[in-house]
Amino acid sequence: MSAVNLFLERNMEYADGRGAPHRWKVLSVGVAANASFAAAFSGIPATAVLIRSGYHIGTGELGFLLGMLGMLGLGIVLSELPWGMLTDRWGDRSVLLTGLVSTAAALRAMARGGAPPAARVPGLPLLEAGFLAIGLLGGSVNGSSGRAVMAWFGPAERGLAMSIRQTAVPTGAGIGALMLPPLAQHAGFVWVYGALAAMCLASAMLTLLWVREPDTSPVAPTGNADAASEAAISPLRSAPVWRVTLGIAALCMPQVAVISFASVFLHDFGHVRGVAIGAALAAVQGGAAVMRVWSGRWTDRHGNRNAYLRACAALTVGLFVVLAILTAFVARTGQGVHSMAALTGLFTLLVAGGIAASAWHGVAYTELATQAGHSRTGTALAMGNSGAFLAFWLVPSAIPMLLSAFGWPAVWLAAAACGALAWPAFARVPLAHRQSHASRGAGQRISV
Repeated sequence: MSAVNLFLERNMEYADGRGAPHRWKVLSVGVAANASFAAAFSGIPATAVLIRSGYHIGTGELGFLLGMLGMLGLGIVLSELPWGMLTDRWGDRSVLLTGLVSTAAALRAMARGGAPPAARVPGLPLLEAGFLAIGLLGGSVNGSSGRAVMAWFGPAERGLAMSIRQTAVPTGAGIGALMLPPLAQHAGFVWVYGALAAMCLASAMLTLLWVREPDTSPVAPTGNADAASEAAISPLRSAPVWRVTLGIAALCMPQVAVISFASVFLHDFGHVRGVAIGAALAAVQGGAAVMRVWSGRWTDRHGNRNAYLRACAALTVGLFVVLAILTAFVARTGQGVHSMAALTGLFTLLVAGGIAASAWHGVAYTELATQAGHSRTGTALAMGNSGAFLAFWLVPSAIPMLLSAFGWPAVWLAAAACGALAWPAFARVPLAHRQSHASRGAGQRISV
């Protein structure tokens, strides 16, 4: 009996994420893979001015290439869900390797035939096709890396692990923004695409070395959405998964509003100089990164992911409502330039609102994967990422229309309304409903 107890104890340790040091290597692969693609997706737009001059294109054509409505963004939006479904069918290792190697190949092809040498400038159709291919192939990294992390970390550490993985996106974006413009200016776009291809290949090598299925499943044996019977349910037919997906999309909207238009607001409305604007954006990104890691660990310890997500939504609503009221008051009194107190209040509320609207990503994606079950994690994470990119697609288009018609208070009230929409989406699903839903799914054996 003692031997049996020892065996069960060791397996429970594994299920809680302990006793398996290899899991941190898998997490590092997930971080590297996401950072590699983020460096391409967010770093290439940082070279926009040099692309415009080097490829001899106009500003409108540049926006079509690089914006969320452009070829890079279109490729990601179109490919997220198919890659996620393939991950559940083929496994995270196969999809992650395929995606990283093929993305590196597309970048290498751009370096060979899509970079502007002195004698010949590639045409716009070739550039569009290359950027679309990068987006289509790079869309593989989110669902596959997330599924690998969820497989290796048990319920007691998943929130922390997924939150750390989520910090790879702003990290990779920062690396790309710092590295690519100097490369483009001094060495040319051959080196830009070559450096990004090397990053993807390095991540593929780490995947080859370290990513594999764990020997023992870390799935909790209790009646929650991560139980084995849940594997039969397609996330596309799961109401709880759709609710979390819609909550992610809604709560991304105030985040995108700050990321996209905080600089415009501070410059045009607050008459703030460039250094202060950079400090505000850095404070939002840095604060969000810290809060994501902290919140992942905190919700792991307390088992309250849904409560935390609702708290983030409620805090976002409150902060943006107050920001809208203060903005309207300053606009009406005309004291925006002269009142340091008002300017400080606007600055503080904007930064705090941006952090509150950005601090929840790792926790939300952990909850999304838990609701779907391990065998469907890739599809569920792809659904969540599609919702996030939907927000990135809608918000930059909607804000200019709101701004021209109603002014900045309406912009911030709309951001608060989106946060309010997220609040009911993160309500905890009753256990009885989850068990009933799992039983129906097990009987139907739905597959996608």
